[in-house]
Amino acid sequence: MTDGSQDMGQDAEKAPSQVIALTIGEPAGIGPDIALAAWQRRRPDRHLPFVLLGQVVLLEDRARALGLSIPMAEISRIEEGAEVFEHQLPVLPVGEPQPVIAGQPSPATAPLVIEAITRAVDLTLAGAAAAVVTNPIAKHVLYEAGFTHPGHTEFLEMLARKRGLPAHAVMMLTAPGLRTVPLTIHIPLKAVPQKLTHDLIVEQARVVADDLKRYFGLASPRLAFCGLNPHAGENGTIGLEEREIIVPAIETLRAEGYVAVGPLPADTMFHDEARASYDVAFGMYHDQALIPVKMLGFHDGVNCTLGLPFIRTSPDHGTAFSLAGTGRANPSSLIAALNLASQMAAQRS
Repeated sequence: MTDGSQDMGQDAEKAPSQVIALTIGEPAGIGPDIALAAWQRRRPDRHLPFVLLGQVVLLEDRARALGLSIPMAEISRIEEGAEVFEHQLPVLPVGEPQPVIAGQPSPATAPLVIEAITRAVDLTLAGAAAAVVTNPIAKHVLYEAGFTHPGHTEFLEMLARKRGLPAHAVMMLTAPGLRTVPLTIHIPLKAVPQKLTHDLIVEQARVVADDLKRYFGLASPRLAFCGLNPHAGENGTIGLEEREIIVPAIETLRAEGYVAVGPLPADTMFHDEARASYDVAFGMYHDQALIPVKMLGFHDGVNCTLGLPFIRTSPDHGTAFSLAGTGRANPSSLIAALNLASQMAAQRS
């Protein structure tokens, strides 16, 4: 899955780790629920052992609420997780215990959430963990506690840069038989044409192509680009963004040796035959990339962040406060994220 062509950071120089650092996410959400369920459904043949960064007392309370009997082991070093994972859920304590009521978030737990993410990154960069898998966070809860970053991914990017490592985070969504990248994300649709530039397209495409080589074993990834407008602009009669921005960006990528096609009409890009013709599809805006992923893998889609000096995957859903503590949370997306992180780590090695 990798040709080693791009050194993204010091993690590549470490001996391969045998555990994944899994963050607890928002404690009042479904993060604890799906982490417990993922351990129950553990498949050593599919993913590496994981260590949950959180608080044992919180997990024990949630397990009781769910009627689960799950043995847990509080460990002092993440490497110990591989030894106990088969028979106990390994928990590396971070933060201070705080009262948590399922479905009722509190800013008091924000330090725990932030410390879990930070520790997971540091452990992975040090080579003690093979990858970071993050459970969903509630940004509005963190904002109340003084969190200043736009989101989870931006925080991870900042942590890498603060440690002197290159980082250009790009979101890639995966579902069975499909990978997509939204070139613009959480902005109003009317702002997309102004945000969409030649450099944005080229820079993100380079990151994605290089990491598809490194982590997914694709020697020459095939990049497909949606048009912004209906019918991909229909030769300029339904908008000029394709002609003035997207086509020149694709030509630049081709000149650099990348395999790139488009812009293609988005309404014909995601049927079975079309998907077989490319390795990743670039959407010009959020829904263009996420709708097909949700359609093909609503319960097992994965958010994979490329362009970081460490592997990071995450379930492709939110905190689902209404499901927390009810036993109705589906762990499939988290399990898929653990599987993908393990595959990426194995390919990198």
